[in-house]
Amino acid sequence: MLGTLCRYLRFMGYDTVSASEMAEGNTREDTLLLARARHEKRVLLTMDRDLARRGGSDAFLIEEKAVMDQISALARAGLIVPGIRLTRCSLCNTPLRPARPAEIARATYAPGQSHAKTFFWCPRCRKLYWEGSHGRNLEKRIQDFFLQD
Repeated sequence: MLGTLCRYLRFMGYDTVSASEMAEGNTREDTLLLARARHEKRVLLTMDRDLARRGGSDAFLIEEKAVMDQISALARAGLIVPGIRLTRCSLCNTPLRPARPAEIARATYAPGQSHAKTFFWCPRCRKLYWEGSHGRNLEKRIQDFFLQD
């Protein structure tokens, strides 16, 4: 339910685990999610009122449908500071590291004239990230949204 929010939080540098990464079909999934959040000292984000109630201070109810409204609710609650940081892989949550020249060269999707760009590498997904138009557009979208408040 919160996959887009999860990706945005990772772009913002937050260590984020998605319930969709857990094995499906477990009838105790909610109990396992709460136990994991408590054990790992995480805040469980959920759209499930009962789960949020059961989680108490370890859970936060997301009532908003649009991702920017969800980010705003988390910021108002003091749980995040919005802004793009590119420190985590948006796909797998692994911390990014500076990319090596060979990794940049092997990435066929890397932009040309890369000497003026900063590149990051996910050692798990083997994905290259850089501060380009996508990141700037996300940052602008976040900033524009918060200037409206």
